Amino acid sequence: MPNKLQPSITPFRINVADEEISDLHARLDRIRWPERETVSDWSQGVPLAEMRKLADYWRHSYDWRRCEATLNRYPQFKTTLDGLEFHFLHIRSSNENALPLILTHGWPGSIIEFLKVIGPLSEPQDFGGDARDAFHLVVPALPGYGFSGKPSESGWSLARIAASWDTLMKRLGYREYVAQGGDWGSAVTHTLARLKPEGLKAIHTNLPVVMPPPPYENLNAEETAMLAAMGHYQRWEAGYSTQQMSRPQTLGYALADSPIGQAAWIFEKFRAWADCDGNPLNILSYDELLDSIMMYWLPNCGASSAQLYWESFENAFVVTEPVPVPCGYSVFPREIYQAPRRWAERCSPELIHWNELDKGGHFAAFEQPGLFVNELRNCFGKIR
Repeated sequence: MPNKLQPSITPFRINVADEEISDLHARLDRIRWPERETVSDWSQGVPLAEMRKLADYWRHSYDWRRCEATLNRYPQFKTTLDGLEFHFLHIRSSNENALPLILTHGWPGSIIEFLKVIGPLSEPQDFGGDARDAFHLVVPALPGYGFSGKPSESGWSLARIAASWDTLMKRLGYREYVAQGGDWGSAVTHTLARLKPEGLKAIHTNLPVVMPPPPYENLNAEETAMLAAMGHYQRWEAGYSTQQMSRPQTLGYALADSPIGQAAWIFEKFRAWADCDGNPLNILSYDELLDSIMMYWLPNCGASSAQLYWESFENAFVVTEPVPVPCGYSVFPREIYQAPRRWAERCSPELIHWNELDKGGHFAAFEQPGLFVNELRNCFGKIR
């Protein structure tokens, strides 16, 4: 391992200008609210009363500087990969034999969702674990997300992102590594596995996107139920993805100009996808929700983050061909898509880990950090 930074990697600290916070407050002071929904639940979107409470906390109680200081306690860097600048965390374990691991977030996630697992993964002996399970961690922000650069031209496909992740790991001096992701992070991680770069030892995802090749015949009861659930999702939950996939720029004008619009766009998904009994505050605090929202509002990346859907959504979450590296999957009960094991076995000849958990949702590391850490330890322990 090199003992100093290469010239192409530069240290970075987040330092949002006071003017940005003042502008946010001014916008929150003059929100033009819509009328109340005509139902008594979330079926039309975020209820007006819930949105007003979130906005009031955001304006009068939330402190971005707390979140900024938390992030700045970790080693952060920027580097240019294939012509675009990327922001990433790089936490080296004190354990010399730690396994390098790249963690990839999704939408509406960010590097924020991994903060609770950094310590237990990198220094397990300090959290009741075994030092032999330690990881060196690399946590990049996707192109157009957070404090990474925004593409100025089309072409940032999953394959391009995955190849850039391999370049990043090797630039950091890691000859062998493993990869993990959920949501878009799962799609990137599966794509990386299909590229099969030298040194990639195994992958793990908490969103197994494996499918049997069509036509879907001879399905058992579990598989038939899964396809029915997918139909329900497409009818009632997938509108956001259709908009981001088809017209990210049009959507971006609203998200760039209205903090309450950006917040509602994300807040609703935490309620829909988290294992929270219908209330996101049962599993995450206002501070945690707003930290995540601020990673979209402050860098003004509503449009740029949605561009990933335009680039790659059509086939991103359907894997039918064999994955050519060892794979591990963790299925959380409130995940958007809960693949049956038989489909995973068809697509993963080297299935080294499979577990169906009792609690947790789409934002696994954020919602259930202890379970998430154990899943990664158990999975990658098979190939250490």
